[in-house]
Amino acid sequence: MTPRTSPRLVATDLDGTIVREDGTISARTLAAFGRAERGGARFVLVTGRPPRLMGRIAEAFGNRGVAICANGALTYDMRTGRINGERLIPADALAEAARLLRKVIPGIGIAVENAFDLAADNRYQAGVWDDGLAEIPRLDDAELFGRAAAKLLGRHPDHTADELLALAHPAIGRIVNTYHSNGWSLVEAVAPEVSKASAVAALARKYGIARGEVIAFGDMPNDLPLLAWAGTSYGMANAHRDVLAAVDHVIPGNDDDGVATVLETLFP
Repeated sequence: MTPRTSPRLVATDLDGTIVREDGTISARTLAAFGRAERGGARFVLVTGRPPRLMGRIAEAFGNRGVAICANGALTYDMRTGRINGERLIPADALAEAARLLRKVIPGIGIAVENAFDLAADNRYQAGVWDDGLAEIPRLDDAELFGRAAAKLLGRHPDHTADELLALAHPAIGRIVNTYHSNGWSLVEAVAPEVSKASAVAALARKYGIARGEVIAFGDMPNDLPLLAWAGTSYGMANAHRDVLAAVDHVIPGNDDDGVATVLETLFP
């Protein structure tokens, strides 16, 4: 369904949605968000990225606006660079979820992530999103799970992200909210009841915006709760098959400025 009136809140994923395969956001897409703002809408970036990886994105948007990071666990002010809200996995839940992951997926490497740091056990293999760290601290379990964290990460080189999620969710889904964002052989988790949807819903309530006045864009399974909650949902042509089956509209892919094409129509 297409919104009957111009939306009041635009919620968008980043990677695979408005971020191109070369890691950039096009001038056309940035201009389209400007059009939406001039048309009276707010926008919020909703990503699995931690705030430590938001510097270039914030700069591209002129260091304005709000980003919901770590799949809903952290709210990041792109103007001040500060964390305005956090919903963390308690330390005991981290330890129990990691124990169960190691049981059902032998050889899996475990890491925990917060806004500006990442630590891991000795099995965890660094991925593309970890390249910005000079060195990942390798901790024993007592230290690794000694405090609450925004995200729990599990990586196993012999399984795809889909396979890892299928194994992990039955084992730890009662303790944490599991998902994947198509990271290399990576499964991720946040605290129970935390998701992109819950975070955007809270933001909409703060601004007095109804669910039907929200549109959302995404491409991966971690976007599904948000796409299901929003008044109108859009999936990228390059999206995961589960997203393509769930959204109201399929639009051109991230390299073809799909989000911009929608915003230009809604905010002429």
